[in-house]
Amino acid sequence: MPTVHIGNGAGFSGDRFDASLPVIQALSQKQGPKYLTFEVLAERTIATAQRIRQQDPSLGFSPYLSHYMGPALGPCLEHNITIVSNMGAANPIAGAHKILEIAREQGLRPPRIGVLIGDDLLEYIELEKLRHSPTMEGTKIDGRAILAANVYLGARHVAKVLAENVDVVLVGRTTDSALILGPLIHEFGWTEDEWDLLASGTICGHLLECGGQVTGAYFADPGFKDVPNLHEVGFPLAQVRSDGSFTITKPEGTGGLVNKATVTEQLLYEMHDPAAYLVPDVTADVCAMTLHDVGEDQVNVRGIKGHEPPPTLKATLVVEHGFMAEAEMSYAGMNSYARARLASDVVTRRMRNLGFNGDIRTDIIGAHSVLDGGKLPDEAPSFDGDYRVRLCMISQDRGRAQMLVDELQSLYCSGPAAGGGFRGYVSEQQATASILLPFGSVEPHVRVEVVA
Repeated sequence: MPTVHIGNGAGFSGDRFDASLPVIQALSQKQGPKYLTFEVLAERTIATAQRIRQQDPSLGFSPYLSHYMGPALGPCLEHNITIVSNMGAANPIAGAHKILEIAREQGLRPPRIGVLIGDDLLEYIELEKLRHSPTMEGTKIDGRAILAANVYLGARHVAKVLAENVDVVLVGRTTDSALILGPLIHEFGWTEDEWDLLASGTICGHLLECGGQVTGAYFADPGFKDVPNLHEVGFPLAQVRSDGSFTITKPEGTGGLVNKATVTEQLLYEMHDPAAYLVPDVTADVCAMTLHDVGEDQVNVRGIKGHEPPPTLKATLVVEHGFMAEAEMSYAGMNSYARARLASDVVTRRMRNLGFNGDIRTDIIGAHSVLDGGKLPDEAPSFDGDYRVRLCMISQDRGRAQMLVDELQSLYCSGPAAGGGFRGYVSEQQATASILLPFGSVEPHVRVEVVA
């Protein structure tokens, strides 16, 4: 079998919109099967997409679909590069029609688009059954409105879409690695019990899925881990062979870095157990995996083992979680830390007097934030500076949350001297919970539709 070439053009919703172009250029020079993936979906993004779909049934796909597909669609059709993406989010059928609209606007031939349906549990499982499912992690869901419930589908379903001879595969919620493993199953014909091969394809997908993370972007730490030309970091490419071995690289002439260290860091990202990385198709074991530098910005990966997959599928429920208020004010110059500290004290006491007894997080940015946030030290910094008070709280009542914003804003004239640069807002919040479902409750509802 020929080598399969797969590149990634996005690692999260809002990733660089032009990152795919050097990847497409590199893929266009390759022989054999070629794929471009866009991985843009997370729990929070699919929950937001569900809200948008409820307001407008013609929406609910990734809000950045046009940004990614606009520059990529034409070159991919020209060079026979199949696109595989989870930009379908909460409404992949509508996303497919949007891609057809992009093709018409650009004067391209209509692409044949395969859509995977079945991850949205709200379409076929009763709310009460979901509400009373035991949670493996995350928030309690009893008594809260369920905004979204999506199950992680596996790569074999993606392969079934590709069997329909499509130019574009659009899915909702699958495992991130399924966007890569699916094409490999399709091209190499790997069977359901070839565990080592499926595990290798899964880990290849895991390394590619986050875009520039594996090519030096998230790796960079100046003076400790220097990465050249990070402003034009190249997104990753994989050359995969039928025996499951693969090489991670990036387009020539791009910035960034691929070596054993960058690959190792991405490998360990979100991996709870290196001996049992669980996806719907296989349990992957990377403990005996080997990495070899085989050229500049080229790392060969071998030795991945696989075992039977878990008997259940993971699903994520998204529920309402009240309203978050964030408010900020700056203080600078002599004695500025003391004024910033006084500002936070005034607002906190005012909120208590107004009847709010919940937690209020306090950060004084420039002195104590991120690592020390929420608990300010008694001892002030020994220097004057530029400090920004940030107060944050969550309430089930929007009006109560707005009170915090209003109270900090009032310090323009009712607080310590020389506060400025106020900013504040209230936003709806969501929380997630993960549950496990048997395959049998999901599989009958998964289907493939073709839009052309």
